Amino acid sequence: MCILNVGLSKLGLSALCLSACLMGAGLRAQTPRAEGAGQSLPSTGPLAQLPYSPGLDVESMDPSVDACEDFYQYSCGGWIRKNPIPEDQPAWSVYAKLYEDNQRFLWGILADLAGHPDERSPAQLQLGRYFSACMDDAALEAAGAKPLAPALAAIDQLANKAALPALIAQLQTDYGTNEFFFGFASTPDFADAARVIAEAAGGGLGLPDRDYYLKNDPKSRELRTAYRAHVARLFGLLGVAPGEAGRAAERVLAIESRLARASLSSVERRDPYKVYHKMGVRELAALTPRFDWSEYLKARGLAGLTGLNVAQPRFYRAFNQELLSESLPDIRTYLRWHLVHAAAQYLSVAFVNEDFAFFGTTLNGTPTLAPRWKRCVQLTDRQLGESLGEEFARRAFTPELRERTQHMTVQIEHAMQLELEHLDWMTPATRTRALEKLHAIVNKIGYPDRPRDYSSIEVSPADFFGNVRRATRFESRRDIMKVGRPLDRQEWYMTAPSVNAYYDSSMNDINFPAGILEPPLYDPHMDDAPNYGNTGGTIGHELTHGFDDEGRKFDAHGNLKDWWTREDARAFEKRAQCVVDQYARYTVVDDVRINSKLTEGEDIADLGGLVLAWLAWHLEEAGKSAEARDGLTPEQRFFVGYAQWACEDARPEFKRAQAIGDPHSPGRYRVNGLVVNMPEFARAFSCRPHQAMVKAEPCRIW
Repeated sequence: MCILNVGLSKLGLSALCLSACLMGAGLRAQTPRAEGAGQSLPSTGPLAQLPYSPGLDVESMDPSVDACEDFYQYSCGGWIRKNPIPEDQPAWSVYAKLYEDNQRFLWGILADLAGHPDERSPAQLQLGRYFSACMDDAALEAAGAKPLAPALAAIDQLANKAALPALIAQLQTDYGTNEFFFGFASTPDFADAARVIAEAAGGGLGLPDRDYYLKNDPKSRELRTAYRAHVARLFGLLGVAPGEAGRAAERVLAIESRLARASLSSVERRDPYKVYHKMGVRELAALTPRFDWSEYLKARGLAGLTGLNVAQPRFYRAFNQELLSESLPDIRTYLRWHLVHAAAQYLSVAFVNEDFAFFGTTLNGTPTLAPRWKRCVQLTDRQLGESLGEEFARRAFTPELRERTQHMTVQIEHAMQLELEHLDWMTPATRTRALEKLHAIVNKIGYPDRPRDYSSIEVSPADFFGNVRRATRFESRRDIMKVGRPLDRQEWYMTAPSVNAYYDSSMNDINFPAGILEPPLYDPHMDDAPNYGNTGGTIGHELTHGFDDEGRKFDAHGNLKDWWTREDARAFEKRAQCVVDQYARYTVVDDVRINSKLTEGEDIADLGGLVLAWLAWHLEEAGKSAEARDGLTPEQRFFVGYAQWACEDARPEFKRAQAIGDPHSPGRYRVNGLVVNMPEFARAFSCRPHQAMVKAEPCRIW
């Protein structure tokens, strides 16, 4: 349910939770426990061990609420009451709390590596140096904006538009592949997933989604005004006079607004056919005659490239128009903005605070910037994540846990096979292809078997900004080097400590990092009922992504291919529309409703995942005699176990932001929206017809 920055329009990467689960620690581009018990040390120091939280916590429930009227509140009311949103978070959830436990655990690892460099392996020494440099506030303050001086000078020296391709290539390599007018990276070829090709995509926006520029309601206009002021203030921190800073901000907003108008919506980008336009470099050049792609590709190390995917051709026509109509000074202004926008969080406190004031407080409602240790742990995980993941997994993830998760995954897949074999709406031709795809899915559990080698990155304990830039450059070049090579099906797009999971359509695999396979999400001390409800529901969710409205368009080999008969496609779409219509009625905040075409895939996966988990649990329990616990029957424990992963609360600003760009529904509807479609729930809780959690005509796909 989480889309990571591993490509540009990396279609087919569907993950369990986005930023609603991994509430920000202060870094704008955020990435996403282990068995064991221990007591938390004071908040001023790192944890020695991960704390234990039970997989089903009766204290987190609210028994005063009728489960048949509001199952989410019944399951999570106590948790919400006992877990106020921390001041440094825009929202709070079971996932976010678990993620913070992981961060504290990693803090302990990194502090130890930084404080005791003797007898460390090269990878451990690198981790310790990186973290130590990140934590050096005094050095950051002394540097101020000086680390940007070389890049700012390169922008100032841009003599003409003909020199722009080489400059953009260098800036993207050093500061981010989705900044500076457009995005460019590698991606699996949708027509032949065994190959990796280059992709030119949209990008170049400072705000998180194009809708921030296009919507004309009062709140959207207010946010654009605040964004313009933020841009001006950051220009001011670069030394630009107030009047000129305001005019520069106006020019930036004008350019970005035009790029936004030419960009696909988040719903449109969910359709792989709308973002796959394979063409020759000459055809791309014809879309943008004002931009020399041969110079750009040479600077990116792809001088011999002949073809690529152009995700949004209309965007590139608009980009060409910008090059035609904008003056050279205005282009320099735009580039300066995106440079400081990309780098602000790595500079002195004035830049960090201004960046957070807009993206943290104004946009998401977060009152307080996270402490520096959280931001440094998160950044280390983002830039040296597979090395850090090795340290995490060795201490916190056992082979036994890996085996138990694999067993549960096999059970869920068997349940999916039984469902496919007996679906009354699927014809034999499509059924055969569906089973072929199911049997081809690869399960990746815990951590990569072949971790990434970061040894070529120079890491200095006295050069934080340089470390960030060199690590960014390493990843940019590593990504580009994949172009023209076979797809590496062993690659992971999340690190081992991630409290998240995902399905990748091009690889046709499901991925469960170690961080999501621990209490309270998977609890080896619990009975099977809540574990199958929680982790089983997650496994089923990711498995179902291979057959949701987006994933079903890819075949067993990961190729974009229509393998459905027309009859079956219509039958699927009719059932999917039932889910879309249901979720469109739910309110996120104020008068903002769920954009159910955006959340369609995740809503379908939630429902399918819970159905599969229920079936798999019954397969696992065959011949056993389960008993009631804590006043709950095994069936009730299954459903409460599922619901408690979704316990959460969020600030109004964050809810509004998530309604624009998050493909996941709020936690309340990821629980209540499912159980109304499961007669098994109504039987488990003896619900009466016409109660809120009972639906006369349930939606059901699988």
